[in-house]
Amino acid sequence: MKKSLSIAFLSTSVALLASSMNAHAKDYRTETAVRISAQTVAEGLDHPWGLAFLPDGALLVTERSGTIRIVKDGRVSEPVANVPEVAVGGEGGLLDVTLAPDFATSGLIFFSYCEPGKGGSGTVLTRAKLVRSANSASLEDVKVLVPASKKTKSSNHFGSRIVFAPDGKLFVTMGDEGEKMRAQDFKDRAGAVLRINADGTIPADNPFADGKKGLPEIWSKGHRNQQGAVWDPVTQSLWTVEHGAKGGDEINQPQAGKNYGWPIITYGRDYSGAKIGIGTAAEGYEQPLYYWDPSIAPSGLAVYEGPMFPEWKGDLLVGALKSQMLVRLDRDEKGVIKGEELLLEGEFGRIRDVRVASDGSIYLLTDDSNGEIIRLTRTPQT
Repeated sequence: MKKSLSIAFLSTSVALLASSMNAHAKDYRTETAVRISAQTVAEGLDHPWGLAFLPDGALLVTERSGTIRIVKDGRVSEPVANVPEVAVGGEGGLLDVTLAPDFATSGLIFFSYCEPGKGGSGTVLTRAKLVRSANSASLEDVKVLVPASKKTKSSNHFGSRIVFAPDGKLFVTMGDEGEKMRAQDFKDRAGAVLRINADGTIPADNPFADGKKGLPEIWSKGHRNQQGAVWDPVTQSLWTVEHGAKGGDEINQPQAGKNYGWPIITYGRDYSGAKIGIGTAAEGYEQPLYYWDPSIAPSGLAVYEGPMFPEWKGDLLVGALKSQMLVRLDRDEKGVIKGEELLLEGEFGRIRDVRVASDGSIYLLTDDSNGEIIRLTRTPQT
């Protein structure tokens, strides 16, 4: 590998959820002498993809097959009603979900999915109001904020992750939808990071806000398939992780108007072994901050912030699908990646998402037809 809401209320809710979990846990040792315990919060989910923490301690979870569910006290709800029709196939389906910063009063959620239509499907970003009662939940006022540039017959590379910045702007990552050169077309949303206001309008300071050299919502281009993204409090910027082909998975810090090279430059090769593009570097294209070769197939991305593992403060946590593990990227106080640690190799299968709860525990989603939610905590010293 290349070494390249109310916080107090939510913390209490997460602690209550933890107390209701299966008491049986398996312990693991780490390189930092920290021992972690892994507990199964819930199981029986159909390829869970994205997870968000609700204010009452429940978990909002998307399933790639087109369903949103609420998990509370270890129980998985019936499907949330009124979810739009989702095109499911290959890597496509219902993808990420996040809460509006004012969710406690607005009830708004944002989710991405593959929308079916003439010519195939494409990734869209949608906003809706989540309405819950004692025994059910539904979506109201469903609105597509970002439509697909065009539909594709491909079943690969739909992204995507959704991240709110502290200023309320919304970042959305898009894959190239299986058509490489779309990532170099600045009039196409595929293969891009998008930046919009929460109501779907365009921020005036976007790099192509006037629409002359690119779509107004585009923040950066040249991305292959970004399935992890997070706002980094260390550098006060967006960080993403994306799949390479046969090698060349990348960690990037997407900057306004920049081109990250795919498929012109890459550290990976085609699955056939053939060369892709013109090499690993070229003028006008940005370099990744870190990359893997061979590929680990990275997915969810989180920055560790919390009291439970102070040794890991500011480090990146990356889920791996093919390599079936959690990767901790050690960073210094400025956010520079210094090394990596491989955790839980082969223990839980394909790790699709990684989230850090307010109490510092770490939640994982496993990508399986009997998918699980796994919670990692610090093992008490004996």
